[in-house]
Amino acid sequence: MNPRQFLNPWVLFGAAVLLTAAALHNDYYLTLINFIGIHTLLVVGLNLLMGYAGQISLGHAAFFGLGAYTSGILTATYGVDPWLAMLAGMLVCGLTAFLIGVPALKLRGYYLAMATLGFGIILYIVFNEAESWTGGPSGLTGIPDLSLFGFKLDTPKRLFLLIWPVLGGIMALSANLVDSRTGRALRALHEGEAAAQSLGVNTSRLKLMIFVWSALYASLAGSLYAHTLNFIAAASFGFMFSIKLVTMVVLGGMASIWGSFLGAAVLTVLPEMLTMFHDYEVIIFGVILMVVMIFLPRGLVRGIMDLWEFRRYKKEGGIIG
Repeated sequence: MNPRQFLNPWVLFGAAVLLTAAALHNDYYLTLINFIGIHTLLVVGLNLLMGYAGQISLGHAAFFGLGAYTSGILTATYGVDPWLAMLAGMLVCGLTAFLIGVPALKLRGYYLAMATLGFGIILYIVFNEAESWTGGPSGLTGIPDLSLFGFKLDTPKRLFLLIWPVLGGIMALSANLVDSRTGRALRALHEGEAAAQSLGVNTSRLKLMIFVWSALYASLAGSLYAHTLNFIAAASFGFMFSIKLVTMVVLGGMASIWGSFLGAAVLTVLPEMLTMFHDYEVIIFGVILMVVMIFLPRGLVRGIMDLWEFRRYKKEGGIIG
């Protein structure tokens, strides 16, 4: 086997997951890594929508919350099997995204951003006010643990063994999508809708498809989040979290599946390191966005790759100095 095959990012990713599962036993760190996985799942979907298709969304936290509440309510209140509740959450989110996307995706740019922001705010208010279903500001408790073939996933390590393989599958699926004919159509749409239409791309249908697709990812992430914490509250699904998700996309790199992972990892760990500055979270994310857009406009992954290529070019004598 060619040694270079071992440097394949998917091989490295799988090896890192297995090593982490074997070596890490601290529940705090495992929980943090599980949240990185859940956030990456969200950011991959948002990156397909924003980075590849060029459609701005400031309400993605609403789909995350809708998936979490659908799964949580069905299991905690009505005793539905968690796996069926997760499927129901995806169905609800997909249908909602379709109904919202049909009119909203006729808008472009900032107008689309404002439409998705309005949708997110409306759902956030519903989560807070529908106390009989959601528990209101106090939150929804009693959400059961997941179990697989009678094996309860009730510890961070057991959840790790579910979340990260699921994430790996979703990332591989997304990578195949962006390398397919649909992925090329998404890039054409990002470059210019009129140009994409001139090439025979049905842009209205494509935008709606990727909007629903990203909502399904968010719903799955929301269900995993609900069954990880066994508790959810509306405060977790507000406007600020939508901004955080957009920051993750930009930080890691637009139109980059691996950038989604890196952006989610950095901005999941960073707040844990800066807990004393919690009141200034909006300012911190704003500064990060500004710095990245100025100095690393293509994100961390592409910035690191450009630096690597520059160093290799210099080492090979491309630059005399």
